[in-house]
Amino acid sequence: MAVSTSLAATFALESAVQLSTTPAAARRSMVCGPSRRSGCGRVVTRPRGGGLASVLCEVGSGEAVKGMNENGRVSSLSALEQLKTSAADRYTKEKSSILVIGLSIHTTPVEMREKLAIPEAEWPRAIEELCNLNHIEEAAVLSTCNRMEIYVVALSQHRGVKEVTDWMSKTSGIPVAELCEHRFLLYNKDATQHLLEVSAGLDSLVLGEGQILAQVKQVVRIGQGVVGFGRNISGLFQHAITVGKRVRSETSIAAGAVSVSSAAVELALLKLPESSHSAARMLVIGAGKMGKLVIKHLISKGCTKVVVVNRSEEKVAAIREEMKDAEIIYKPLTEMFVSAAEADVVFTSTASESALFLKEHVENLPPASPEVGGLRLFVDISVPRNVGSCVDELETSKVYNVDDLKEVVAANKEERLRKAMEAQVIIGEETKQFEAWRDSLETVPTIKKLRAYAERIRVAELEKCLSKLGDDIPKKSKKAVDDLSRGIVNKLLHGPMQHLRCDGSDSRTLTETLENMHALNRMFSLETEISVLEQKIRAKVEQIQK
Repeated sequence: MAVSTSLAATFALESAVQLSTTPAAARRSMVCGPSRRSGCGRVVTRPRGGGLASVLCEVGSGEAVKGMNENGRVSSLSALEQLKTSAADRYTKEKSSILVIGLSIHTTPVEMREKLAIPEAEWPRAIEELCNLNHIEEAAVLSTCNRMEIYVVALSQHRGVKEVTDWMSKTSGIPVAELCEHRFLLYNKDATQHLLEVSAGLDSLVLGEGQILAQVKQVVRIGQGVVGFGRNISGLFQHAITVGKRVRSETSIAAGAVSVSSAAVELALLKLPESSHSAARMLVIGAGKMGKLVIKHLISKGCTKVVVVNRSEEKVAAIREEMKDAEIIYKPLTEMFVSAAEADVVFTSTASESALFLKEHVENLPPASPEVGGLRLFVDISVPRNVGSCVDELETSKVYNVDDLKEVVAANKEERLRKAMEAQVIIGEETKQFEAWRDSLETVPTIKKLRAYAERIRVAELEKCLSKLGDDIPKKSKKAVDDLSRGIVNKLLHGPMQHLRCDGSDSRTLTETLENMHALNRMFSLETEISVLEQKIRAKVEQIQK
């Protein structure tokens, strides 16, 4: 279907200007295509979409390049015609893709993850910036101590990945080449399945842990009202929440599951002499969710006294009220180093973006008590890290971070895998259900167009009828005629509308539904493809112009 000349020209100008302002080396990469380098994890490769770059490669070199004047404008009629076709193919025949570009504890060291971490308060800003990229329609950020994952709906897979990777590099200061060595890329069904596994706790360091489900819920809560948190991404995350709950209720994956906080406590006790467990002096810095869980697990292991350093006493008082089996002592942040000097084990779990403990802060602290061998343990479960790696250089200190928890959770590996297999059956079913829902969205433009088409005819014929009946017709009669016309239209549309819905609840296949959609488009000249194309390109051009 042909694209309007003005719209194609607008898109051509946008692409040409972008190309003309790009350095020569980068332009060569855009025109002829960069060499692909896959990162860690599952990578599903797809052909690149069309666009100006592919036009320049496909047409004769003199024909297209000659058409670029000094202002970067495309004057070659042949190139413009090919651009029209290319744009139409890319933005209508190629359905927008759901992508996830991520770095997790399985692929990336904490030193890199902490640079990429985005605080929850900054998620709306990140979504807005991502959706301002040329090929990104929707976005969401899932940033935790174990992962940094960007979920987007992209008009073009290849360009979407490149733009998001460049954005991650710009915001973190990590070179693109280094990000590519550690990132994983997943597309469409694989991206959907991954998030469902994440929400179910299957991708966590601690299998089945519940905190990740709460973090996925937080993505939805913060995303509400944010423009770029659109129908596809919102639907995906809400479905992931449902699946996370179902997996935990229908399988035994959460039975006896430990959290990052409990694993931190286990690691500390593993490193301490067994005889010192009851006497070791414990300090917890941060009284948020993670800190509270650390305190809870310390008490469950027999600890009777915990010192808690926090910005305010309110949260510590609430924890003290809840956990009356132990003495919980509050200390303000101003007494953090004094409290550390009196502790044998220091747990840190704050949202601070800078280190709380560096070598110069720790080297003058007195040694830990003789009962623990004089070695002070720092167990840091924060990302970004609260304890600098330089502290580990001191003979009197030993530092552990979230990456070191693997030693604890490696136990009972076979049992964990068996539980995961039970959950994967549910994940498979739910992935198909979400994909069916998303596929059904393809028919939405046709449904809207068909309803609008029928409504125009109804209104026109109603006006003719009322004009023949005269001006003195009672309001009650007008309403009866209006209701009659609406009833007839609704009954006539009921059949076609039923055959345009494919949500997996009946035997109708997606192929049948799409065939019905194309048939209705032809019969009523609905032109939904060009409508979708215009909406997508105009939306992106408006974003660029703002």
